[in-house]
Amino acid sequence: MTTPASAPSTGPAAPLVVRTVPVDLADLPLLDLLPREQPVSWLRRGEGLVGWGVAARLETSGPTRFSDAVKWWSETVARAGVEDHVGEPGTGPVCFGTFAFADEPGDSVLVIPEVVVGRRGDRTWLTTVSVDAPTLAPTPDPAAPVGLVFSDGARNGEEWMSVVAEAVRRIGAGDLEKVVLARDLIATTDEPLDVRWPLHRLASQYEMCWTFHVDGLFGATPEMLVRRERGLVTSRVLAGTIRRTGDDERDLALAATLARSSKDLEEHEYAVRSVADALEPHCSSMNVPEAPFVLHLPNVMHLATDVNGVVHDVATSLQLAESLHPSAAVGGTPTPEATRLIAEIEGMPRDRYAGPVGWMDASGDGEWGIALRSAMVTDGGVRLFAGCGIVASSDPEAELAESQAKFVPVRDALEAG
Repeated sequence: MTTPASAPSTGPAAPLVVRTVPVDLADLPLLDLLPREQPVSWLRRGEGLVGWGVAARLETSGPTRFSDAVKWWSETVARAGVEDHVGEPGTGPVCFGTFAFADEPGDSVLVIPEVVVGRRGDRTWLTTVSVDAPTLAPTPDPAAPVGLVFSDGARNGEEWMSVVAEAVRRIGAGDLEKVVLARDLIATTDEPLDVRWPLHRLASQYEMCWTFHVDGLFGATPEMLVRRERGLVTSRVLAGTIRRTGDDERDLALAATLARSSKDLEEHEYAVRSVADALEPHCSSMNVPEAPFVLHLPNVMHLATDVNGVVHDVATSLQLAESLHPSAAVGGTPTPEATRLIAEIEGMPRDRYAGPVGWMDASGDGEWGIALRSAMVTDGGVRLFAGCGIVASSDPEAELAESQAKFVPVRDALEAG
C-alpha cells in the first residue's frame, strides 16, 4: 500500500497495521537487503535500520516544517494498530525524515516505510506496515555509476574563496563571530544512480559515521545532532577540522596541533555553547565536557564534544532536533546574523544539506544527524556538498582545501573500483 504525498495534517487513508517480530539473519549485512527502489537507511558499524516501500509520506516546507511533521507523526501513530514483539528503540512504527536547512527554499520529507529491518547488538527484527512479511534475502549487487563526471557547482574555487574573504571581513567588522559557508560540486552520470552503490562504500569506509539515505539525500555524517533514548539525550558536536596525510606519525602530530589551535578551539567553543544552550530548557541535568577530543576519520580529524543530558519534558527527538537546528556547527554565531549572511553571500540553495536527517519511533525516541558529507540525487546526477566554519582568523585558501577534503567521502564513494 502506497499513499501519495499528503498535506501537513493528513495521515494515510486507513489506520496503519504495524507488526514487529524478531528474525535471524545470521549476521547478513543490512544494506544487502535493500532493493533499488525506495530504500532508506540509517546505519553505523553494521547496526541501525534499513527499509523500503512507502506506507505513508509527508512533504512540508517553511518555518512550520518540524511542527507539521511532529503533528502528522503523532496523529498517524495514534491511529495505528501496533503489535511489537521486540520492544527496542526503533521497533514498532518508525519514520525516516530529512529536513531543509532553511525555512526557504527546500522541501522536507517524512516517510514511513512498508518494511523496516533493524539490528542492535545480537538482536535483529522485522517491522511490516500494512503489508505481508517479505522473504528477507540479499538483493543483487548495485552497479557502479556509468560515465561519472564532476564539475563546479554554483561557484568555482576562486569565487568561493572571495566569499570566504568577505565573510572574514564581516567578522572583523564585528557583524558576527562565526559563519559556516558551504559549496557544492556536481556529478553527472550517463544513467540514473543506484544509490545503494555509494551507500555500500560509505558504510564500509566510514564505519564510525552514520550512513544514511532518505528520499534521495545520502551520505555518511560524523555528527549526531541529537539522540533521545529512554529519557537520555546525547548530541555530538564537531567543529574544527584538519586533513589527514595518511602517515600515522604525522597525523598524530597534526591531531596535537588541532587540539591546541586557537582558531579551531574558538570555532568549537561556539558550536558546543549553542548546543548546550538549546538543550538546557529540556533537560534536568547536563554534562558538557570542558575540553574536546580529537575524532579520527579516514580523511580528516575533527575536534569533538559529546554533550549529554536527562530529558525532563515530553519533547520528542524531532522536537529536540528542531531546538538545536541550526547549531553554530552548521550556521554560525550569533545564529540569526550568521544565517542571514549565508543567505546573502553563499550563492546557492542548501536544500537539505546540513539539515536534520534520521529516524523516530512511536515513543519519540530516535536519532537525528546533521546531513554532512552528503549529496542529493537529482534528475541529472548528484549534487555534493561541503561546508567550513569561518572565523576572524580563517584563511580562504586553507578553507578551500578543507572543503575539498570534505568532498572526498562522497566523491570516492561514487567512483567505480
